[in-house]
Amino acid sequence: MTIEVILPDLGDGIESGDILEILVSEGDVVDKDQGIVEIETDKATVEVPSPAAGRIAKIHVDSGTTVKIGGLLATLEVEVASASAATPPPAAPPQSAPSAEAASEPASHAVNDEVSTPSAPASEPPAASPAAEPPLASPSSPSFTTGPVAAGPAIRRFAREVGVDLAAVTGSGPGGRIMRDDVLKVVRQASQVVRDSESEDLRPLPGTLSRDDHGPVSVEAASKIRKTIARNMLKSWSTVPRVTNFDDADVTELDKIRKSSKQDYASKGIKLTSMPFIIKSVAMALREHPLLNAVYNDEAGEIVYKQYVNVGVAVDTERGLVVPVLKDADDKSIAVIAKELATITEKVRGGSFSMDDLRGGTFTISNLGSIGGTYSTPIVNVPEVAILLVGRSRKLPVVVDDDVAVRLMMPLSISYDHRLVDGGAAARFLNEVIAYLEAPGRLLLAP
Repeated sequence: MTIEVILPDLGDGIESGDILEILVSEGDVVDKDQGIVEIETDKATVEVPSPAAGRIAKIHVDSGTTVKIGGLLATLEVEVASASAATPPPAAPPQSAPSAEAASEPASHAVNDEVSTPSAPASEPPAASPAAEPPLASPSSPSFTTGPVAAGPAIRRFAREVGVDLAAVTGSGPGGRIMRDDVLKVVRQASQVVRDSESEDLRPLPGTLSRDDHGPVSVEAASKIRKTIARNMLKSWSTVPRVTNFDDADVTELDKIRKSSKQDYASKGIKLTSMPFIIKSVAMALREHPLLNAVYNDEAGEIVYKQYVNVGVAVDTERGLVVPVLKDADDKSIAVIAKELATITEKVRGGSFSMDDLRGGTFTISNLGSIGGTYSTPIVNVPEVAILLVGRSRKLPVVVDDDVAVRLMMPLSISYDHRLVDGGAAARFLNEVIAYLEAPGRLLLAP
């Protein structure tokens, strides 16, 4: 029997995806849930898994093409037992094998469903043999392995960017899974990087080598996520009359509490940074200032007040800025926020997050301090009405009770949609956030 593997629904507002890489070849035997193709959407990179165990009869797409939701990706040949497992028969007494139509039905909406019986075993791919001098592929004409290599989407993308064929990489992770350090090891071992004769003195750049009127250039097609970021930034800039307020929070006491609690959290596998305190402070302040947690519907002339507090945190990744959302942050403790933040950040940077991880935000925090810098004017993440940027904390001389003392000061910049939020409302909200940061005991006792 055959099953058609199609591009499943990837979330609201997503109509298509670009084929980044085909992970199997025609004739390959695959397991259920084994990745078949790697897709890039407006928000994420995801693998489309096989709905059942079987053999790849035909691949209907090429790398670099755009496929609409519901578009045919591959045809999978499965045995009757495997097809029956993928599509449980009705309650009536089973007298015959399910029809081809019934076997192919779940491919349109149940790509990730669990089968009720074990699928037929698939032959394991041969392990890549280590090479003393692993080759680098030419950036201008790469020849990458498309077979079932044990590597996640982020590692595959990184290998493509640096021109490494994953077939030449020996994985050091669990079960021989290829890790980032394994790819970097290949890069370091390579004797030289193939580059165009005209750019031998330039450092390697992504894209295709070309020339403009003044010399050599490298041209790279913008990714789908980068196009989405550009489109949203332009929409925000052109529709939102933005104003930015700047202030500082004295986080000396907060830093003492954080450092004294670091080992306690570490023993539970949680790295305690300042960000969970900032998220909790913002979430609590949004309770008291619902206007900053609202949306302005210009067409209807309405203000929509959100009765939930979902805080998005901008994460810098290799593919661009991604904003996962911590749901109901106002109802969670510092420990829970710290754990969830670490988990979602790891998922985002590893490319293993889902669309649900990015939905439902009511307010965004951007942490410039982890990279460097103090103040900035962040762009409002529409349709939200405000965004807080956190700069790098630094020690400054501060007047305290008429005496000059050295205090650890955290720079804060809040940009807001002036159609809905006035300067006074933004200042009162920021004062509330600062009050929580300067009295961290309130955060630890908060529900």
